[in-house]
Amino acid sequence: MHSRALSALLSFETRLPFDRLPEWQDLRRQPLAEQGLALRDAALRARLVAAANAGDYGRVVGAEARRPDYDWLFLLEDPTGPHRSIAAIARERRLDPVEAMIQLALERHLRALFVQPLANENDEHVLEMMRHPRSVVTFSDSGVHVSQIMDASLQTHVLAYWVRKRRALTLEEGVRMLTLEPASAWGLHDRGLLREGLAADLVVFDPDRVAPLMPEVVDDLPAGARRLRQKAAGFAASIVNGVVVLRDGESTGAFPGRLLRGPLAQP
Repeated sequence: MHSRALSALLSFETRLPFDRLPEWQDLRRQPLAEQGLALRDAALRARLVAAANAGDYGRVVGAEARRPDYDWLFLLEDPTGPHRSIAAIARERRLDPVEAMIQLALERHLRALFVQPLANENDEHVLEMMRHPRSVVTFSDSGVHVSQIMDASLQTHVLAYWVRKRRALTLEEGVRMLTLEPASAWGLHDRGLLREGLAADLVVFDPDRVAPLMPEVVDDLPAGARRLRQKAAGFAASIVNGVVVLRDGESTGAFPGRLLRGPLAQP
């Protein structure tokens, strides 16, 4: 299971729930800078807000952006949270929630990120499931959803949020969740512990600094396709088979790893 809500990330750089609405489509086809200029037109904003509030969002599948519930749509300011809801921000600013989203985006040069939970949005429920003896925490497909979901920070979230910020777990409990428990679940019994004779796969980090950084949108896939990327702070080195592969979060160019198959894998 996840160490936090399973959420879609939304932004003007990638996708919004409003993209499927006809009134928004002409705007969203334009380059980002031109969208920013157009959104400063009060009359256009009023039409977009009206369309967003009355529009037919249709049926969504999987991690697609869905009709917004503004009490459960959040501005991403700190990767570990807690996050302020768009509904709360709109009330503070005395704006319609759609207008508030547009204003927040313009203030950040249209690079604001919004979090739309898909499951496990209640932190206390997440903690209860993490503590269940049959839970294995932080498995994910990381970046396979490309520009929809970013789960590369699930492991770092355990250390930054549940261990340091919330103090709901000890450091030892957090490390065990990230090492021994997933290795044991996959039947990889030669790793997951610091012990003579086991694989020398190590991560060196500062428990007082370790934290996910803000996600960012990059265009580095084949043909310049877009994806979400998220790095982390507080990691000094990642070591695979005794060789440093990451130092201070940057690749060393070494690839000493190999594909591992658990005992249940098909031959």
